[in-house]
Amino acid sequence: MKLTKYLAAGLLLVAPATFATPPGGDKDKDEISRLQNAGIVVDEILNVPDDIPQDLLDKARCVVILPSVLKAAFVVGGSYGRGAMVCRTGEHFTGPWGAPAMYALEGGSVGFQIGGQATDFVILVMNDRGASSLLKSKVKLGADAAISAGPKGRNAQADTDATFRAEMLSYSRSRGVFAGVSLEGSTLRPDEDGNRKVYGKDASASAIIAESKYEAPEAGRKLVSRLQKASPELKH
Repeated sequence: MKLTKYLAAGLLLVAPATFATPPGGDKDKDEISRLQNAGIVVDEILNVPDDIPQDLLDKARCVVILPSVLKAAFVVGGSYGRGAMVCRTGEHFTGPWGAPAMYALEGGSVGFQIGGQATDFVILVMNDRGASSLLKSKVKLGADAAISAGPKGRNAQADTDATFRAEMLSYSRSRGVFAGVSLEGSTLRPDEDGNRKVYGKDASASAIIAESKYEAPEAGRKLVSRLQKASPELKH
């Protein structure tokens, strides 16, 4: 009888650890929603040929998707949003699209008044230097990395001087209107807390993207597969 009591007490002590919420549980619903929403945004934008020129997408090393960014009413010209970055795999970003890493956009001016309307942002990272800089630390757009408003339309001239020099090209979608937009002055950084919640305690943007140590979680598979379908290989 005493043995039964001790076993029951032991099970009560072990249970909380044994059945602790794993990555992807209730505590990570925000990150799961971010990945799912990023996949929806990319799918909707790529389904409209007049949005992002195909030749630019084919040359992009990475794509950053920030769904439903809201302007902070208490910070003049400020904005804050969370999303994900997906890059092509391989040393020089020439392979298939890999697992998404979590990213955050902060501060600066978005170049126009969002008001209370949620705005989606998409950033194309056009060269190796731009992609590598985003893996290490916070990057101030326009200062640490050249960024310009991206051209749109299937017949857009993507070889203008501004586009040619830019390491990143940025777009926005608000109230159904899609356009190139300047994000100069904002900062983009890895959301390492979000990465750990999605992939585990040792996860980092560099390990996810540069080292390809992780597979995309279920919530991010639509995002990755849609990019793979739209642009299966890098074109120079």
